[in-house]
Amino acid sequence: MLIERPIERTLAVVGLTGVALIHLLDLHDTFLSAPYKGWLYVALIAGALACAAGLVRRDDARAWTGAALLAVTAFVAFAWSRTVGLPGGADDIGNWWEPLGLASLFVEGAVVALGLRVLAGRLPAGVVAQRAVPAGVSAR
Repeated sequence: MLIERPIERTLAVVGLTGVALIHLLDLHDTFLSAPYKGWLYVALIAGALACAAGLVRRDDARAWTGAALLAVTAFVAFAWSRTVGLPGGADDIGNWWEPLGLASLFVEGAVVALGLRVLAGRLPAGVVAQRAVPAGVSAR
Protein backbone atom coordinates (compact mmCIF):
# COMPACT_ATOMS: atom_id res chain seq x y z
CA MET A 1 0.00 0.00 0.00
CA LEU A 2 1.49 3.31 -1.12
CA ILE A 3 1.04 6.30 1.17
CA GLU A 4 0.53 9.60 -0.65
CA ARG A 5 2.85 12.45 0.42
CA PRO A 6 4.14 10.75 3.58
CA ILE A 7 6.80 13.40 4.31
CA GLU A 8 4.52 16.38 3.74
CA ARG A 9 1.69 14.85 5.76
CA THR A 10 4.02 13.97 8.63
CA LEU A 11 5.46 17.48 8.70
CA ALA A 12 1.96 18.98 8.63
CA VAL A 13 0.75 16.74 11.46
CA VAL A 14 3.78 17.67 13.58
CA GLY A 15 3.27 21.35 12.76
CA LEU A 16 -0.44 21.29 13.56
CA THR A 17 0.11 19.49 16.85
CA GLY A 18 2.81 22.08 17.58
CA VAL A 19 0.30 24.88 16.99
CA ALA A 20 -2.15 23.12 19.31
CA LEU A 21 0.50 22.57 22.01
CA ILE A 22 1.78 26.16 21.92
CA HIS A 23 -1.74 27.52 22.36
CA LEU A 24 -2.56 24.93 25.04
CA LEU A 25 0.47 26.12 27.04
CA ASP A 26 -0.81 29.71 26.91
CA LEU A 27 -4.50 28.82 27.38
CA HIS A 28 -4.80 29.30 31.16
CA ASP A 29 -3.31 32.80 31.22
CA THR A 30 -5.32 33.76 28.14
CA PHE A 31 -8.59 32.68 29.76
CA LEU A 32 -7.74 34.76 32.83
CA SER A 33 -6.92 37.91 30.84
CA ALA A 34 -9.58 37.72 28.10
CA PRO A 35 -11.99 34.76 28.16
CA TYR A 36 -13.10 35.26 24.54
CA LYS A 37 -9.48 34.83 23.40
CA GLY A 38 -9.32 31.65 25.46
CA TRP A 39 -12.30 30.27 23.57
CA LEU A 40 -10.66 31.27 20.28
CA TYR A 41 -7.60 29.30 21.42
CA VAL A 42 -9.82 26.29 22.16
CA ALA A 43 -11.32 26.53 18.66
CA LEU A 44 -7.84 26.80 17.12
CA ILE A 45 -6.58 23.80 19.11
CA ALA A 46 -9.61 21.69 18.13
CA GLY A 47 -9.34 22.72 14.48
CA ALA A 48 -5.60 22.03 14.33
CA LEU A 49 -6.07 18.59 15.87
CA ALA A 50 -8.98 17.82 13.53
CA CYS A 51 -6.91 18.76 10.47
CA ALA A 52 -3.99 16.73 11.78
CA ALA A 53 -6.26 13.73 12.29
CA GLY A 54 -7.58 14.12 8.76
CA LEU A 55 -4.04 14.17 7.35
CA VAL A 56 -3.07 11.09 9.36
CA ARG A 57 -5.89 9.17 7.67
CA ARG A 58 -5.43 10.36 4.09
CA ASP A 59 -4.13 13.04 1.76
CA ASP A 60 -7.24 15.23 1.78
CA ALA A 61 -7.45 18.67 0.14
CA ARG A 62 -9.98 19.79 2.75
CA ALA A 63 -7.56 18.99 5.57
CA TRP A 64 -4.74 20.80 3.75
CA THR A 65 -6.98 23.82 3.17
CA GLY A 66 -8.10 23.83 6.80
CA ALA A 67 -4.53 23.55 8.03
CA ALA A 68 -3.35 26.47 5.91
CA LEU A 69 -6.35 28.63 6.83
CA LEU A 70 -6.07 27.93 10.56
CA ALA A 71 -2.35 28.67 10.58
CA VAL A 72 -2.62 31.88 8.54
CA THR A 73 -5.52 33.07 10.72
CA ALA A 74 -3.49 32.50 13.90
CA PHE A 75 -0.49 34.24 12.31
CA VAL A 76 -2.59 37.28 11.34
CA ALA A 77 -4.28 37.39 14.76
CA PHE A 78 -0.87 37.45 16.46
CA ALA A 79 0.30 40.33 14.24
CA TRP A 80 -2.98 42.18 14.78
CA SER A 81 -2.71 41.78 18.56
CA ARG A 82 0.83 43.19 18.53
CA THR A 83 0.04 46.18 16.30
CA VAL A 84 -3.45 47.62 16.82
CA GLY A 85 -4.41 45.25 19.63
CA LEU A 86 -7.41 43.07 20.32
CA PRO A 87 -10.26 43.98 22.69
CA GLY A 88 -9.04 43.44 26.23
CA GLY A 89 -5.49 42.85 25.03
CA ALA A 90 -3.85 46.26 24.83
CA ASP A 91 -1.00 44.97 27.00
CA ASP A 92 0.11 42.79 24.04
CA ILE A 93 0.76 45.75 21.74
CA GLY A 94 4.46 45.85 20.91
CA ASN A 95 5.18 42.55 22.71
CA TRP A 96 6.85 40.89 19.70
CA TRP A 97 9.51 38.93 21.59
CA GLU A 98 7.33 36.61 23.66
CA PRO A 99 8.94 33.13 23.27
CA LEU A 100 5.67 31.22 22.76
CA GLY A 101 4.56 33.83 20.24
CA LEU A 102 7.77 33.51 18.23
CA ALA A 103 7.53 29.71 18.29
CA SER A 104 3.92 29.98 17.17
CA LEU A 105 4.82 32.27 14.25
CA PHE A 106 7.54 29.88 13.12
CA VAL A 107 5.33 26.78 13.23
CA GLU A 108 2.31 28.52 11.71
CA GLY A 109 4.43 29.96 8.91
CA ALA A 110 5.82 26.52 8.14
CA VAL A 111 2.32 24.97 8.08
CA VAL A 112 1.04 27.73 5.77
CA ALA A 113 4.01 27.34 3.38
CA LEU A 114 3.68 23.55 3.32
CA GLY A 115 -0.10 23.66 2.88
CA LEU A 116 0.11 26.13 0.00
CA ARG A 117 2.84 24.08 -1.68
CA VAL A 118 0.76 20.91 -1.51
CA LEU A 119 -2.43 22.66 -2.62
CA ALA A 120 -0.62 24.36 -5.52
CA GLY A 121 0.65 20.95 -6.61
CA ARG A 122 -2.95 19.76 -6.89
CA LEU A 123 -3.84 22.42 -9.48
CA PRO A 124 -3.98 21.26 -13.10
CA ALA A 125 -0.76 22.01 -15.01
CA GLY A 126 -2.49 24.51 -17.30
CA VAL A 127 -3.73 26.60 -14.37
CA VAL A 128 -0.24 26.82 -12.87
CA ALA A 129 1.27 27.76 -16.24
CA GLN A 130 -1.35 30.47 -16.86
CA ARG A 131 -0.74 32.03 -13.44
CA ALA A 132 3.02 32.09 -14.02
CA VAL A 133 2.67 34.29 -17.12
CA PRO A 134 2.83 38.05 -16.32
CA ALA A 135 -0.15 40.20 -17.22
CA GLY A 136 -0.08 41.49 -20.78
CA VAL A 137 2.09 38.61 -22.06
CA SER A 138 0.40 35.95 -24.15
CA ALA A 139 1.05 32.34 -23.20
CA ARG A 140 1.72 30.10 -26.21
